[in-house]
Amino acid sequence: MSRSTAKPGLPSEAELLSASEEEYMSPVQLAFFRQRLLDEEAALRGAAEETTHHLQETAAEPDPNDRASAEEEHALELRVRDRERKLLKKIAQALKRIDDGSYGWCEDTGEPIGIARLLARPTASLCLEAQERHEQRRRQFGG
Repeated sequence: MSRSTAKPGLPSEAELLSASEEEYMSPVQLAFFRQRLLDEEAALRGAAEETTHHLQETAAEPDPNDRASAEEEHALELRVRDRERKLLKKIAQALKRIDDGSYGWCEDTGEPIGIARLLARPTASLCLEAQERHEQRRRQFGG
């Protein structure tokens, strides 16, 4: 499904972006983001299942060069899946924030995160300014 295609009963991205400030994190907007997160979660779980099947089906290569290439490919797949596993955790946290009413609001400042930012990164828990401060501190202190 294209990201710009609206599901029946849910607003389009354009409708979200043109909504008034009073509509911010309305039940309809929350339903849109819940569906976006659930769709992303399903896609990630499907990719993880494909990787598992691929790794189980791969036969050992008799040629050392072919075996090394296959092992490097597997290592890359596993690194990608590890990143996706972390994203699944963030999706679960975002869904929990939808349930508890804190989704769309910055964890640091309490300010709105913003529709455009949430469309780009539905798992965001910080507004752009707070995220930039967080990243700057991480660069300064190496953590």
